[in-house]
Amino acid sequence: MKGPAVRSVNNGKNIFSVQFLIELVTATLETSLDMRIARRALRRLILSSLACLILAAPLAASAAERPRLHINDYQIDAELFPATHKLVARAKVNFTALEDLSIAVFELHNDLHPTKITDAAGKPLAPERVTQDSTLRIPLPNTIARGTTTTFTFDYEGTLATADDSPVEGLKLAYIGTDICELLYGGRWFPVVGYGTERFTSTINVTVPTEMRVVGSGIATKKPAGAGKTTYIFTSEKASFPGTIIAGVFNETATSEGGATIRTFFRPNKSAFSASYAATAGKEFNFYSGLFGAAPATDLNIVELPDDSVPSTWAPQIAGLASRDINEKGNYRLLANAIAHQWWGVAVSPATRDDFWIQDGGARYSEVRYVENASGQAGFEEATRDMAVGALAYDTIPLSSAGKLDMFSPQFQQLTTDKGGMIFHMLRWVMGTADFDRAVKNFLLQNAGKSVKAQAFEDLAQAVYSEGNKEDNLTAFFSQWLDGTGAPEFKNKYAVYRVAKGFRVTGEITQDLDLFRMPMEIRVDTDGQPEMKRIEVVGTRSTYAVDTFGKPRRISIDPNNWVLKESPDLKVRVAILRGQQAVQQGDYATALSEFNKALKENSNSSLAHYRIAEVFFLQHNYQASANAYRESLNGDGEPRWTEVWSHIQLGKIFDVTGQRERATNEYRQALQTNDNTQGALDEARRYMQAPYKKEPSSNGN
Repeated sequence: MKGPAVRSVNNGKNIFSVQFLIELVTATLETSLDMRIARRALRRLILSSLACLILAAPLAASAAERPRLHINDYQIDAELFPATHKLVARAKVNFTALEDLSIAVFELHNDLHPTKITDAAGKPLAPERVTQDSTLRIPLPNTIARGTTTTFTFDYEGTLATADDSPVEGLKLAYIGTDICELLYGGRWFPVVGYGTERFTSTINVTVPTEMRVVGSGIATKKPAGAGKTTYIFTSEKASFPGTIIAGVFNETATSEGGATIRTFFRPNKSAFSASYAATAGKEFNFYSGLFGAAPATDLNIVELPDDSVPSTWAPQIAGLASRDINEKGNYRLLANAIAHQWWGVAVSPATRDDFWIQDGGARYSEVRYVENASGQAGFEEATRDMAVGALAYDTIPLSSAGKLDMFSPQFQQLTTDKGGMIFHMLRWVMGTADFDRAVKNFLLQNAGKSVKAQAFEDLAQAVYSEGNKEDNLTAFFSQWLDGTGAPEFKNKYAVYRVAKGFRVTGEITQDLDLFRMPMEIRVDTDGQPEMKRIEVVGTRSTYAVDTFGKPRRISIDPNNWVLKESPDLKVRVAILRGQQAVQQGDYATALSEFNKALKENSNSSLAHYRIAEVFFLQHNYQASANAYRESLNGDGEPRWTEVWSHIQLGKIFDVTGQRERATNEYRQALQTNDNTQGALDEARRYMQAPYKKEPSSNGN
């Protein structure tokens, strides 16, 4: 089929701009002999950042740029050809110009190629393809005036088989295959503007082979399409983000759980888990309904995703989970997070990239609240620690400025999700649970169906807080955690005195953030009942006094982890998290550096040794790997699964190096742990029967 002239643009101006900056700064500094050292240092700094700037510039510009048009509605007709991985589609895009437009810019997956683009009058338009940011730039023959609403029609097609040209490097967000087809909104499989911020309505018609079932958002109907094909129609009349389509050879089940209808769409080999996942989803959906009010819709589809895509995804009425997390144990936390987005994302969404912490942080903390409900205080504290690790992993840019980052980078994801979640967590502590829950529920109800700025949440929280705290406000709280970076590391000095009615503990809490202010909890463990006291920590030094009846044995600051803070344990976990993300990106040198930072904090960390062993195993450096796995076994044993998986990995090393007897001994020791984390015992039994051979395999991640 003959297509329009599509010109590819590589956006070389970004390289020129950075090089020009280097030359300009260098020339300026060369005018002063006294500044030669500074010139060399600055030049090294700029050059060291050059590659990152060139790669990030298109995405950063896209993230910060205000959309110049608003999508109102899509009318999409798409046909999937699983055997050839092909998509053929037509999209009628109705939009309104937010300013005078001479060029219209849309995001579209690089593997999808326009065959024809026409304006409302049917006149052809000639797009330019910019591959760096997966966009089509369409020069307009006549300027579209601000406030004008019009429609463009895109005819396009392409092969979606790999992640090579994905809008997000390394992630397969748009794929067509014979067992599962996933067309995620983030995959830009249709022309997109204002990803995640611009809400729209749609009618999406998807034609597939009859043996496939299709899951989408909105009111669903289907009709025969002839020649062994079926067309599924999804109509979304409420503006939201209904651009995700998942098709596959699924077994479908439907159950009623409380006030919700839960459907599961799992492949046949996972269908045995349908009932348990539907029951878990129903409990989570009803918990959130009680906490936040009614969801935008009362039906929810739990859908299986391929393992080489994202771990989970969400869309209106959809919660998708990777196949590996659909098992007999069930990943109820991952499911809880995906379901929470029916409120944080579907009901209320961010107005700009800087506001994403409201959506992703709200969903993350909702997950933690469900853990508290389902697993009690111990589970709640562990989930909170996980959140704190992510919050501190890349805390070098204020959360209020996160929109400057690539939104699919680890930095953006950890900031908006985990630091955003920690802000909700800490705000609950400051306000009190009852007032916090009331503020959150009011925010979701008052802004349902809207894209909102974070300021709207801050204002509503302040209004609720002021009812019982006339002399106080939350300005300092939000300024500290949204506009600042880093977290305090507390030190506690105290003395114990006998008094008439028992004992008195007087102490001083110190930390290095001069502007810090937060209420903190002090717990004094005694021979009898512990004493708890809430104090205000302000500045670098704060004093306190606690009276007890029994003799004090231990004094703890913030024992329930309500405040984001540095600690030796968190430093270890943060370094390990960074290392794991480097491994995922194939940067083994950086990963080893991060894991060794963890060992500097805790030389006995089983997890740090285990992660180092993994890297050496991936590099086929088996002796170094075996040494590190033994160090893991001799470490602090945290987390517990490092023991069973270290034995399994040692067994694999012995199999690869031709030492079968030693290998079976390691598998036998793995079985003796009786720890089946991530199917460890099944793996050990398998290799007891037949030796491990070098191939991709589960390693306990």
